[in-house]
Amino acid sequence: MKASILYTLILRIFYFLVKQIRLKRSNAQEFCGKITEDGALPVDSITSLLQNSDEQVGKLKGEISAVCQKKGCWMELTKQDGSLVRVTFKDYGFFMPKDASGKTAIVEGIAKREITSVADLKEYAKDNGDSQQTIDTIKTPLEELVFEAKGVIIQ
Repeated sequence: MKASILYTLILRIFYFLVKQIRLKRSNAQEFCGKITEDGALPVDSITSLLQNSDEQVGKLKGEISAVCQKKGCWMELTKQDGSLVRVTFKDYGFFMPKDASGKTAIVEGIAKREITSVADLKEYAKDNGDSQQTIDTIKTPLEELVFEAKGVIIQ
């Protein structure tokens, strides 16, 4: 019994160390959940993921165009057409480095089609450092594609 517990512990340590070595070699940073790069689709795939439903589990990869400058509590990924996908983090369980813009992110979690309220849009604009004049122009809710990540890798 004790030997099997020790064996399991040694295996977990080994897998953890191998993963850390891989991350260091690729200069990647991992946040929260245990995810891999395997199977990540381009961020543009969010549209097809949500073609038949308002929520879908998935893994996306894209360039980070913005990060919340207040706490790092959200980020935006840019699609090919220039539109953005806002990424939030499950239960605010982790945050992104504020200087992550321009880097590539792999996110795993739930893609959603949502209507973002005026209050939330104003809060995002405020977090982004937008002027009060810009914030005051936000008057209508926005239907958008969003992603709630349970884990992120930044490359």
